Amino acid sequence: MTDLPLADKIAFITAIILPFFNIPLILRIIQRRSSQDLSLCWVLGVWICMLLMAPSAFQSPDVVWRVFNYVNIALFTCVVVTTLKYRKGPRRDGE
Repeated sequence: MTDLPLADKIAFITAIILPFFNIPLILRIIQRRSSQDLSLCWVLGVWICMLLMAPSAFQSPDVVWRVFNYVNIALFTCVVVTTLKYRKGPRRDGE
């Protein structure tokens, strides 16, 4: 990474940081114990498109694009799992 131009270094760091903005969404879902305010169509649509683009991204010579896809797929998969787990909202029996 030391041989990258400054703009590419900034993009590389941003490619790692950007997907971490999914964490507040995950935490909010867990805290509220509901993902009812998220469109299941949107969550699954974004995730499926990311998975379909992944093979091309992983083979790309652009290191920033590859890194972004690795990190983004990992963290957005957490969003999908959390969304599906809390889809029905909080249980009525208090659990």
